[in-house]
Amino acid sequence: MSAGFVPGPLGAGLAARALALADGGRALLGITGPPGAGKSTLAGAVVEATRAAGVETVLLPMDGFHLANAELARLGRADRKGAPDTFDAAGFVALLERVRGQRPGDGIVYGPLFERGREASLAGAVPVEASARLVVVEGNYLLHDDGAWARVAGLLDECWYVDLDEEVRVERLIARHVAHGRSPQAAREWVLRSDEANARLVARGRDRATSLVPAMED
Repeated sequence: MSAGFVPGPLGAGLAARALALADGGRALLGITGPPGAGKSTLAGAVVEATRAAGVETVLLPMDGFHLANAELARLGRADRKGAPDTFDAAGFVALLERVRGQRPGDGIVYGPLFERGREASLAGAVPVEASARLVVVEGNYLLHDDGAWARVAGLLDECWYVDLDEEVRVERLIARHVAHGRSPQAAREWVLRSDEANARLVARGRDRATSLVPAMED
């Protein structure tokens, strides 16, 4: 770590591990876990801590590969948006392969970003410069073992699984949906029907994670 570096809310242990990954050049760190566990919070803290230590770091969220709402409607999957087959998994893998193979002097690789307010993805919104030493990849299905998803884990140097008490996670998730405009009843129904079905799929990969990491405060 650089002199005077303060790891902040991430903690010195996890900050040191993330920095060690980037010591040898380009590294991909996956952060996964079920919906509501706090993946985005942890990923943001990793980015903040490593940048504070002078490491060029990029956050690359999996959610940018959500299929468009019109396509989900055409496929009959709109009522379970967030399930593995509501993403372009093959496209996500292709992007990770490009990022994994990026070398000094190569051009920028662009990734998409999911805009929560519009519930839609924005293409070309995340620039990954060849000089970036650490790419933090965040999403539900990094350890999923079905279809194209099964290729993701092999493209990551490490994958951390965010662990959180189930009751706390569910209530946190309901509150998030309410904050985004659903009524409390509709939010609970969606979480217990859709999000929790996805959470069970995510949990199948828990034992394949490099490490289990406690959730941070939102």
